[in-house]
Amino acid sequence: MVTTLSTTTSTQLERDARLINARGHEVRPSDIAVGVIIGRASEFFDFFVYAIASVLVFPAVIFPYVDALTGTLYSFAIFALAFVSRPIGALLFIWFDRNYGRGVKLTIAMFLLGGSTAAMAFLPGYTQIGGVAVALLALFRLGQGFAQGGTWDGLPSLLSLNAPTSKRGFYAMIPQLGAPIGLFVASAVFAFLLSTLSPADFLDWGWRYPFFVAFVINVVALFARLRLISTPEFERLYETQELQPTPLPELLREEGRTVVLGAFAPLASFALFHLVTVFPLSWVVLKGEPAAHFLMIELVGAVVGLLAVICSGYIADRIGRRTLLGVSAAFIGAYSGFAPQLLGTGSTGEWVYMILGFILLGLSFGQSSGAVNSSFSAKRRYTGAGTTATASWFIGAGFAPLAALFLASQFGLLAVGAYLLSGAVCTLAALGINRELGRKES
Repeated sequence: MVTTLSTTTSTQLERDARLINARGHEVRPSDIAVGVIIGRASEFFDFFVYAIASVLVFPAVIFPYVDALTGTLYSFAIFALAFVSRPIGALLFIWFDRNYGRGVKLTIAMFLLGGSTAAMAFLPGYTQIGGVAVALLALFRLGQGFAQGGTWDGLPSLLSLNAPTSKRGFYAMIPQLGAPIGLFVASAVFAFLLSTLSPADFLDWGWRYPFFVAFVINVVALFARLRLISTPEFERLYETQELQPTPLPELLREEGRTVVLGAFAPLASFALFHLVTVFPLSWVVLKGEPAAHFLMIELVGAVVGLLAVICSGYIADRIGRRTLLGVSAAFIGAYSGFAPQLLGTGSTGEWVYMILGFILLGLSFGQSSGAVNSSFSAKRRYTGAGTTATASWFIGAGFAPLAALFLASQFGLLAVGAYLLSGAVCTLAALGINRELGRKES
């Protein structure tokens, strides 16, 4: 039985918001797609602003008492904290969703995310307040991750369920467009600041502006998403598709196997995600190359990745989403055998590594969202999809920059390839197990 929001998961304010936003028009997949893209792009912009600052800012501002490599490793360790706190935040926000509605949950989560991000813009350096600066950076990063646990609004699931059957792959890639868009904007902002400010001014105050921009973008994204999910038309779609929150213990007890397989299925793309966006920037900067130059390569890579994500939708609709994920994982495994070493061969090698990496990332990441979500029952798909995404990021991406930089610094770039290969193997194994189980149960 579907639980109606009006009795258990809504407040009077949220019901009033639906009346205000009522437009009397039919909700189209394109309406959902716009909300999804805006929401995901804002989240990834926050993500990449912090990631880039972890390489260009925090080693010098927060960890000046150690060498550059150690400072970057410390920054990446704090970077990983968000992926640790994200599952904890998800648990609390599931409770908010069930008792007060997804609009209330989303509002709290987005303001906490924006507030934690903006707070970093005011962060004093180590030379001003000593170790307290490190503690505050860790606290704000934990806040970001905690908030991200509540940003799941169900729109990607709603989008895929309302997509035409022949275009499921195309609509599945739409949420993933937020990643290359967020990377492009974040890289462009930092590249502009680096090219127009002196190194002293950039480290003193220039780096703080992207964090202010992130807060503004979050506010805009929040209202864009609330305008959609608070309408009666959207609530009807949520209810008819049974996209309602369910208790996590019930989900794990009844469909824990699907959660585990769904968490491991996208590991190839999630590992590659950080190995072409965050890790290479840290590696080339530590080797003494200009950061602005490599950010320009990332700008081009983001465009290539965006196009590859779009292509993944068309290809998936022809050969199947899981087939594309499996084939791309195999290619990522082959890529891992030679590509990381290219980062040590100069500018040409860097370009080849990045462009090939973003092509593979776009094709795989474009279909990695909810690769096995169709295996969830309708009743538990809403919470199952969000839980699977949280687990995937924690396992496949949270520690990737830290692990890759540590391995490269200790054992060389070949070890980075071995790390990436492990992700490809996990993806192929999860897809194979899920297909075999599907056959036995059909």
